[in-house]
Amino acid sequence: MTARNAPQGELRHMELGFIGLGQMGRRMAIRLLDAGYSLTVFDRDEAAIKPLVERGARRATSAAEVAAASETVLMSLPTPDIVRDVVLGPDGVTASNRATMLVDLSTTGPRMATNIAAELDKTGRITLIDAPVSGGTAGAEKGTLAVMVSGDKHVVETLHPVLSVFGKVFLCGDKPGMGQTLKLANNIIAVAALAISSEAMAMGAKAGLDPQIMIDTIMASSGGNVALRDKFPRAVLTGTFDFGFATGLSYKDVRLCVDEAEAMGVPMVVGAAVRQIMAVTNATFGSDSDFTSVARLVEGWAKTKIRSRPA
Repeated sequence: MTARNAPQGELRHMELGFIGLGQMGRRMAIRLLDAGYSLTVFDRDEAAIKPLVERGARRATSAAEVAAASETVLMSLPTPDIVRDVVLGPDGVTASNRATMLVDLSTTGPRMATNIAAELDKTGRITLIDAPVSGGTAGAEKGTLAVMVSGDKHVVETLHPVLSVFGKVFLCGDKPGMGQTLKLANNIIAVAALAISSEAMAMGAKAGLDPQIMIDTIMASSGGNVALRDKFPRAVLTGTFDFGFATGLSYKDVRLCVDEAEAMGVPMVVGAAVRQIMAVTNATFGSDSDFTSVARLVEGWAKTKIRSRPA
């Protein structure tokens, strides 16, 4: 009997571990707890662990301890180097003999996913499932993420009920790295939309157009995009620049995408321009700023503000 067809009570006996309780990881871990899964958690920030323990999770003091307590370990980590260290480091997942499945929800790029999968294959114990997610913190909280899964199809089928807690599962391929490629493609399109929308909105605002009327019109026209649908109303027109995704992480994703494309021999002329504007945004406002700060950057250059007008 596969996990997909197993009784729900049987599925809840699967021992899960979760490493990385940042903005996305914390929300996904909470969803697993709320769905009834047994969960052991670890993060380098003790303050990130406490709310999960209060909801019933078990605290671990290292990635190795999570793996020792779990059949399946899930990770949501910020950078490829951190992922490698958490998996292969001296106190990492591979230091334990129990875990047999490792799900990477992070954005690391296909080459890192392929390299880690190869290292895990050498152990003969752990199978990597590549499963980056998209949909932001709101999607992580509501369970509406897109989960881009690639890896052994039988393992993916076993893990489908777990992954579906996060949102809609898309099977991208049968080897790790394919999910990463799709995630990078998605992210550079999303950031490109944010960047070009910032320039267009600044032009309209400086010309005297009402930004909300611009958005309403464009969203009913051929230029409609997710940046104008969600990011501008929530974080730019309000002047809060707090959509919920760090500039440093966005810059990392765009940089990874362009690097991976160039390694494949695929030119990214527009992508390189997106990488450059995110590099400037990162340098100007810092890696912890919100990635909607690209609009703030353009506002400064244009000497205008893109803000909602009083009713």
